[in-house]
Amino acid sequence: MAKEVSGLIKLQIKGGAANPSPPVGPALGAKGVNIMEFCKQFNGRTQEQAGKLLPVIITVFKDKSFDFIIKSPPVAVQLLEASNLKKGSPEPNRNKVAIVTWEQVQTIAEAKMKDLNCFTVDSAMKMVAGTARSMGLTVKGTFPTGNN
Repeated sequence: MAKEVSGLIKLQIKGGAANPSPPVGPALGAKGVNIMEFCKQFNGRTQEQAGKLLPVIITVFKDKSFDFIIKSPPVAVQLLEASNLKKGSPEPNRNKVAIVTWEQVQTIAEAKMKDLNCFTVDSAMKMVAGTARSMGLTVKGTFPTGNN
């Protein structure tokens, strides 16, 4: 029989760097989860992605046990890494701060595909390109057609 869920916690934590300080400690402590056990498991599973911001969804059960799902880094963070920027443009409609290519957009879309609500790489690329435009990045070139 399945365990009864008592709550969900959504956090963004740097890979391999979970510790009991805020925001992790208070969020987990409020639900009665063993904070150190979560930190140990999270850091063990994200060692190869150290330093990257990772969204995590923690399912807390009635018996205070937990399970968690680690998602891929947010598209905005991946676009900043691809364009070597610290942050996007404060006025994205007026000031373009960098250029990304469709190849970079495709790489990000393929990496993020399992977390997006789309079925084809083309539609995922359009979503990533929209995020890039809203950050003040220009997508260079023409849209490659025929991807699956």
